[in-house]
This record gives sequence, structure tokens and C-alpha cells, in this order.
Amino acid sequence: MTSNEFTRRDMLTVAAAGTGALAGGSFPMTPAAAAPAKEGPESMPTLMDLSLSVNGKEHRLSLDPRTTLLDALREHLHLTGTKKGCDHGQCGACTVHVDGRRVNSCLKLAVMAEGAEVTTIEGLGDPDRLHPMQQAFVEHDGYQCGYCTSGQIMSAVAMMKEPWGSDDADIREAMSGNICRCGAYQNILAAIRQVRHG
Repeated sequence: MTSNEFTRRDMLTVAAAGTGALAGGSFPMTPAAAAPAKEGPESMPTLMDLSLSVNGKEHRLSLDPRTTLLDALREHLHLTGTKKGCDHGQCGACTVHVDGRRVNSCLKLAVMAEGAEVTTIEGLGDPDRLHPMQQAFVEHDGYQCGYCTSGQIMSAVAMMKEPWGSDDADIREAMSGNICRCGAYQNILAAIRQVRHG
């Protein structure tokens, strides 16, 4: 039968037969579907040795070259203060500093940070000696659920070294890449204003 002779009735017959086979669990498997997944060196990702300097400490890692800086920090170095929010660079929860500049760590490959100094929220301050921005967030209740807080603080600290003005509109614009789903923006603004104005 040529493709021109394939009728609507033929199509319905084939569809009905396929549906019946699926329902009865007797759908024939193709050789490719039946074959087990290959296991061997060719199916394993190639690991890359690299050295990351994080919070002043050197770490030797062997990672899949596709590993993001965010996953290297959280999954391999167990620095879980940096949060995975959208994983698409849209929420700012994963903000860290690379050589003093704020970056979304979900968009940066770990191998790209080799030779740079990475700072996470864990390297900013500690409970006995908070960074001034951390202290301001505490004093002004600049958090609610707290999930975005580390990214907000890291972004705010980096912003202090950037050429933004000190009005509220400037601060809002500078922080626009960090989303707070709880809506604590006024408190965040007050905390940043306190540090910005010294």
C-alpha cells in the first residue's frame, strides 16, 4: 500500500491496535528499548581536578566540568548558606562574591572560579561577630522565612563597593536582582540604608 492509499480507516485501525496492545501490556519492545543501559567508562562523566579558594580556604575537588559553582558549594563543600532558588539566575538567592563582585552562583561553572577568591555568607561573619550588614538585617527584621536572606545580604554588601547612589530608589534598583517572596522589601531597604549611611 502506498502512502496515498493509506486511509482514515487504516489510521484508526492502527491506532486502535496500538491502544489495545498498550492496555494489555503486550506492546512489543524495540531492541533499543529492551537493551539495558550501557555501563562502563564511556557512560561515566569525565571528572576534572580543580582548586577552589572559598572563604580563605583552599579546596581540591574532582568535579564534572558541568557542575555549577552553586552545586560545588552546596553539594561538595557543604556550604549550604547559599540557597538554590530558581536555578536560572532570576531570584538572587544564590548570590556569592567572586573576587569581591556579586554573581549568581547558579549561572557560573565551578571551573570558572578556579584561581578566584569566592566568599559565601559563611565567610562574611559569624554569630559572635556579625558583619555590619548582617547586624542591620537583624535589627530591622530584614527577613521573614529567611530563604533569600543570604543572597540579599551578599548582594547588599557588594553593592556598597559599587557606584550606586544612596537614595532609596538607587538602593531598590541595585537590589532588583534579589527577590523576597515574603515581601520584606521595606525592612531590607531600612537595613541597607543604615549601613549605606554609616
